[in-house]
Amino acid sequence: MTSRPVYAVFVAGGSGTRMGGDLPKQFMDLEGTPVLQRSIERFLDACNGAHVITVLPERYISLWSKMCLERGVTFSQTLVKGGMTRFHSVQNALEKVPDGAIVAIQDGVRPLFTEKLIRDMLGKMETCRALIPVVPVVDTLRPAREGVTVPDRNLICAVQTPQIFWSELLKEAYRQPYDPAFTDDASVAERAGIHVETTPGERFNLKITTPEDLVLARAIIKDS
Repeated sequence: MTSRPVYAVFVAGGSGTRMGGDLPKQFMDLEGTPVLQRSIERFLDACNGAHVITVLPERYISLWSKMCLERGVTFSQTLVKGGMTRFHSVQNALEKVPDGAIVAIQDGVRPLFTEKLIRDMLGKMETCRALIPVVPVVDTLRPAREGVTVPDRNLICAVQTPQIFWSELLKEAYRQPYDPAFTDDASVAERAGIHVETTPGERFNLKITTPEDLVLARAIIKDS
């Protein structure tokens, strides 16, 4: 593990419109447990002392609080209002994170990572300043429109979460003005000149975005 305190930020600020229905995806049932709760508890299984920060749309904070009360959730958490974009949501969460810590930014709807992934990544943070999990791209790539060059898939990878950083470095990086090119925390850190290292991710560490993802996640859990 790491000698620094660990702060785990669960970004669940989306409305989940691609799932259909009225309930955002982070609150949907996944084999008896809401997706967001499963994500948080899986991380805490790997790092029991982590400080949890949960980022939610303002209109859903009371719903999540009620769900936690009704389900007898025992972990403590700091609730933070989400921003206009993921960038602004993480900015809001980092206000609750001190310098001198390790901060892990995790998608709230990515609940199938293993405890081993978390432990291995945290173990590298004694000397590593920024670390992200990646997996090879296995599908053939094709341009969506003419005139676009497709990169060799052997030269690219797919990026997952958690993305883990020394907190003082990520906080400084997030003081930059927002840019639509900031698609994740690593892109923000690299723009600030921080070297981001990679580590092997996990094929089943999927982000639940569509109804099909939810079906697949349920099948993975049943088979595990």
